[in-house]
Amino acid sequence: MSTLPDEVWLRILELGAASSILGYRDLCRVAIASRRLNRLSQEPSLWGALLALDFPFSGSETPSKSLYKIKFEKDKARRIAMRRMAVIGAEERVLLTKKKLADLELSMAREGERMKATLEELENLERVRSASVALNVWQPEVVRGRQKQIVEQCTVPVESRLNALRMEARVSQREAQVE
Repeated sequence: MSTLPDEVWLRILELGAASSILGYRDLCRVAIASRRLNRLSQEPSLWGALLALDFPFSGSETPSKSLYKIKFEKDKARRIAMRRMAVIGAEERVLLTKKKLADLELSMAREGERMKATLEELENLERVRSASVALNVWQPEVVRGRQKQIVEQCTVPVESRLNALRMEARVSQREAQVE
């Protein structure tokens, strides 16, 4: 770099700026590379070419480098707004997922209670069936009287209700396994 004179470096930067190969951000990056390039990047002819390309101006006022600062601030504000929107969208998805999870937990709790009630009823009907079978076998009158009372209290045919409850218990267990 030290072998080329400043005029050559300045001409290289001017050609880059004039041909849109070197934008304002690139020129700022070049400026921090060395003291020499920093000094050369401050040349008004470079910025004039960039300003003419980026801000075509037809008024009497001459555009200045502050337009790039304004443009940079607007871009920065736009990027920050986009990030905020992305964060808000992610938070919304998290809340929806939490709600779905709470709904599933509630559903599982209800299904668990339903399964518990079904199993309890199944157990009671098994006792009714045992009592019914025991009535057909010889037993002392006291036991037979109690079993007869249990069988008479059941209004639904025991075998059909037992089959229905067994099936409901199997379905509930499968649903619990799926969830």
